[in-house]
Amino acid sequence: MSAHDDGYENVSDDDYGYDNNAAAADDDVDAFFLIHFTLILLFPIPGGSLVNYLSTAIQSMKVDLSKWQLFFCDERFVAENDSDSTYGVYKTALIPKTSLKEEQFIWIDLSGTVEECAHDYEKKILKEFDMEQAVVPRFDLLLLGMGPDGHTCSLFPGHKLLEENHKLIAAIEDSPKPPPKRVTMTLPLINNASCCLFAMCGEGKADMVKKVFVDKEPLPAGLVQPTNGDLICILDEAAGKYVKQ
Repeated sequence: MSAHDDGYENVSDDDYGYDNNAAAADDDVDAFFLIHFTLILLFPIPGGSLVNYLSTAIQSMKVDLSKWQLFFCDERFVAENDSDSTYGVYKTALIPKTSLKEEQFIWIDLSGTVEECAHDYEKKILKEFDMEQAVVPRFDLLLLGMGPDGHTCSLFPGHKLLEENHKLIAAIEDSPKPPPKRVTMTLPLINNASCCLFAMCGEGKADMVKKVFVDKEPLPAGLVQPTNGDLICILDEAAGKYVKQ
C-alpha cells in the first residue's frame, strides 16, 4: 500500500525468511515485482535476511530475469570477501540460487579512493541510462532498509550528505556505523525513483517505524519522498505494531 495514503501493510515474519506462518506478502510482493520494468536496486540489511527473502521470492516469480539490471544503493569500502561487503553477500547468497548472472550487477569499483569510487559509480549509472550528467536517472524500484537510528542507504542523521543536491553518488568517510568509509546514493537520486519500497521486520524496528512514518520526524528514512513516484512500506506485525491499520 502506498505511504502517500498513510497506508501500511502488515505481513508475517515468514515472508522475510523467519519462522512464523506465511502467505500474504509473497503474493503481494511477487505481483509488485511483476508490474515493474527492468531495473531493481539492491541494498544490504543486517543478517542477510533480505538476500534470503529475495532468493525465495525470485525463484517463485515467472519473469524474465535476463532483463533485470541490479544496482546498489550503497556499498561499504571493504574487500569483496569481507563480511561487510554488500556485493559479496549478493554474489554468494543470491546469484547461485537464481538465474541472475554476475554481469547483471552494476557493481561499485573499490580500487581507488572512496571519492574516486563514488565518482566512477555515478558515471556507470549515467552510462547505463544513456544520460548526461545534468539529468537524474529514474529507477523503477528502490528497495530500502532503515537502521535503528533512522538511517537509510549510508545517509545518517545529522550528516552533511543529507544536504547534498548536486552529486548522485557520494563518498562518506566518517560513517557513525562501521565501516567508516562508504559509497552511497544521495536523496536527489533516491527521490527520483518510480517507487521506493521499505521492507522492515522485527520488534526492534517498531519504535523507529513510528518515529519516521507515523510521527514524521525528519530522520534520513523520512526524507525519502519520491517527487513523482510511490512510497511503499512492507512491515511484519512486530515492526508495524504502532502503525494504525
